Amino acid sequence: MIFARDTSPSMGPRPTGDGSAQPQALETGTRERVKQTVSEHGPITAAELAQRLGLTPAAVRRHLDCLADAGLLEEHEKAPTEARRRGRPARAYVLTEAGHADLREDYDTLAADVLRFLAEHAGPGAVTAYAQQRAREVAERLARDMADAGDDLQSRTEALAAGLRREGYAASMRPVAAGTPLAGLQLCQGHCPVRDVAAQFPQLCEAEAEMFSDLLGVHVQRLASLAHGDHVCTTFVPLPEVRTTKTSPDTSERDPR
Repeated sequence: MIFARDTSPSMGPRPTGDGSAQPQALETGTRERVKQTVSEHGPITAAELAQRLGLTPAAVRRHLDCLADAGLLEEHEKAPTEARRRGRPARAYVLTEAGHADLREDYDTLAADVLRFLAEHAGPGAVTAYAQQRAREVAERLARDMADAGDDLQSRTEALAAGLRREGYAASMRPVAAGTPLAGLQLCQGHCPVRDVAAQFPQLCEAEAEMFSDLLGVHVQRLASLAHGDHVCTTFVPLPEVRTTKTSPDTSERDPR
């Protein structure tokens, strides 16, 4: 859950010395403005977009083509005005489902508002109950991904990471501290779809960590969190302790002395 992007040029890449970064940032910012305007006013034609944004029709069409190639926009016939009733309907554009998902920042603000309303009118426990219910629903889908992983904890954690990737998390797993008493697995999430809302409602992170423990059958520990300002969510999964049995020396053949 992410808030609306700031598309001002100052938020773009830092110049690299050849002056190429700033034009690229301007290009990206303009494309975001085109997409946002289509979401607000679509179906909308290239000419109407150019007028609203103060751009040339040719420039607008270039951005429309790029967004359409990326699957974020699609053509839609717009009802002709009185002046065009005899002509061919103008080509207009609307967002695709992928385009709407790309603008999910708006939904983040709405989700945070809903949870805030829930907390104010039903108490903090209601937010916790929602977070746990959401975690249960995600766990049901992830359990299907992990069904063939068997009992090996590393295999199950790898399957969990793969399932999280399908849920929209940039998840990965790697062993850490191998050969030491602190040996374990590190489950990392470089992206979290509910990051910004979780920053306001930590119950979401807490329910997620509990869900990981239930799915893996061990108590996991959250070491870092995107919601708390870290660059990645990191969860430590302890490996079972390998116990070695010490055998007594063979005394069947004793020194006769």
